Amino acid sequence: MRIIYIDIDSMRPKHFGIHGYHRNTTPNMDKIAKQGVRFNRAYCATSPCVPSRASFSSGLFGIHSGVVTHWGPGCDYRYTNDKDRPMFTRLLRENDYKLATFSSFADRHDAFWYMAGWNEVHTHTLKAGNENADEVIDAVLPWLKQNGKDDNYFLHLQLWDPHRNYTIPNKYQTLFQDDPAPAWPDQYTIEQHQNNYAPFSARMTFPYSDKSPLETMPDRIGNTTDFKKFVDSYDGAIRYMDEQLGRLFDTLEELGVMDDTAIIISGDHGEAMGEHGIYGDHVCADEAVHNIPMIIKWPGLERTNVQFNELVYNVDLQATICEMLGIKVPRKWDGKSFANLLRRTSYTPRDYLVWDHGLYSVGRSVRTDDWLLMRTYHPGVVPLEPIELYQMKEDPFMINNLAEEHPEIVEKLDHYLQEWYQEQVGQPFEKPDPLPLVVETGPFKYITKDKWAEHLSNTGREDLREQYLRRIGEIDSI
Repeated sequence: MRIIYIDIDSMRPKHFGIHGYHRNTTPNMDKIAKQGVRFNRAYCATSPCVPSRASFSSGLFGIHSGVVTHWGPGCDYRYTNDKDRPMFTRLLRENDYKLATFSSFADRHDAFWYMAGWNEVHTHTLKAGNENADEVIDAVLPWLKQNGKDDNYFLHLQLWDPHRNYTIPNKYQTLFQDDPAPAWPDQYTIEQHQNNYAPFSARMTFPYSDKSPLETMPDRIGNTTDFKKFVDSYDGAIRYMDEQLGRLFDTLEELGVMDDTAIIISGDHGEAMGEHGIYGDHVCADEAVHNIPMIIKWPGLERTNVQFNELVYNVDLQATICEMLGIKVPRKWDGKSFANLLRRTSYTPRDYLVWDHGLYSVGRSVRTDDWLLMRTYHPGVVPLEPIELYQMKEDPFMINNLAEEHPEIVEKLDHYLQEWYQEQVGQPFEKPDPLPLVVETGPFKYITKDKWAEHLSNTGREDLREQYLRRIGEIDSI
């Protein structure tokens, strides 16, 4: 079997045409989706980039991989060659698959454990994630033309384009200027967001700077016109990336292997576009950050152009790939194969998911069919409540915190959270949860605690500085 895994950084499923987005952002990826299946509710188990790709490499939740943040305490990858908990890449290679990755991820994040298992690692530039899709595809196509007709390979390519800043050709930065922006956030919501002290929020869209690095991106989000300019650039980056992927798909057609090649499109995490007052980044354990794309075109599937609403994790993909290939799923992986769902046989979906986040803030969340419970253990630089509860079908943008109105739901989801936690740490000889290490030291990585307070003061935002220091306990609450 030939497998191509397309790994997109910071991609929102809601911005795929196949998921109903009103702009024509993903025509090439939509064609792949119509030849396979797609999941509306796929989520990364641990965010953001480094923890999520630790899950990709290991098949584990962050609580087991040891990686729940970007560096320092809570970012100790627990590599083991245990046959019951092998690395995903090593397992495929042991089963006679040739593995190649085209990714600058390890270089960008000093995550050199990511190199393990691959036959070939192509960093293709020294830009550490600041390269555009054309540079990635330019490197991939010669490899594909040489190896694309071979059997039993796993080709992984990573694309950064939807990750800010959107350094794409001007044509794509203005491609959607005549199309309406998403209806939310509206003007009232954006006005409310002016009181958010977090980095990447409306008044501080570019931390430590009041000036956008690109002419096509606004300096800040003060109104719906600014938001449209911002989302136009995000969508333009997606469309540019999609057109570059079209070159990849055309090459598969030219080689005559498209029909016999499995194509998986997914990502490391999502991206906020106004949710929790954040524009173009990932700062907490909410729905916008954890909802990821998941499209699977697999040769021989009976059903195509089908969407699923089951709750699934990114780590379920590794288990599913193995089962579809006839490889025994390791006993201690956290992923649950949904191969039977693809095959239309007996499949018992998960009742709930638990995910966590350890950068800018520290939290763990529970997601059921209807509800999202967010527990924030350290707010870091984000104005989050300790407990937030959202009715996701009625409130998909997480505007109304219903925790006080529905204590019975909070209690029920807290029970799920404790049930999940005991299942993870209660295993014999299991190592401790790494998330408390980030709580203890603080999630102040790129944005440090004191420097952010100083920045708020120096830019005339003393009111927001006081809110921030109260929230993290540096000054007494009034």
